[in-house]
Amino acid sequence: MCGIVGANAQRDVTPLLIEGLKRLEYRGYDSAGIAVLDHDKSIQRLRVVGKVRELELALTKNPVHGFCGIAHTRWATHGKPSEINAHPHMSHHNIALVHNGIIENHVKLRQELIESGYHLVSDTDSEVVAHLIHQQISKGSTFLDAVKQTVAKLEGAYALAIIAENEPQHIIAVRSGCPLVIGLG
Repeated sequence: MCGIVGANAQRDVTPLLIEGLKRLEYRGYDSAGIAVLDHDKSIQRLRVVGKVRELELALTKNPVHGFCGIAHTRWATHGKPSEINAHPHMSHHNIALVHNGIIENHVKLRQELIESGYHLVSDTDSEVVAHLIHQQISKGSTFLDAVKQTVAKLEGAYALAIIAENEPQHIIAVRSGCPLVIGLG
């Protein structure tokens, strides 16, 4: 089962996200990744095939720091273990999301996105959701409304954590049929 973690704070959240992933390591998984909004309000992402320790090593070579972020450990349901299929998934460098669950109608949604001009690079159902949110924002929706409009199209069970460059102070979390815990500390 995938593990997702998000954090928003007045300090660098990268250590919090890594610690959260470590606490989820009892689950089997094939890759790990992190995306944070840096102080310039740009999303920085790093993904690796392997365990959280590989992600930590990659972060020593390519550090990412920010005040708001999401992280993920992936248990492959769609696509082989690879960096391209690892989470977080992004759309147009300004939406990033992590996902646990299965979007059952992802093939139909993928085709609609391709017909609309979107280029999908992964084999995952998760990337589809990122592009759907981007598509709604491109049509003038707010970040929150774009997420609401997108989840109305999804069939299946999911938990999502999403960040966007245009709203760096927010993480939107949503679920249907999958567990999701939100804490305040």
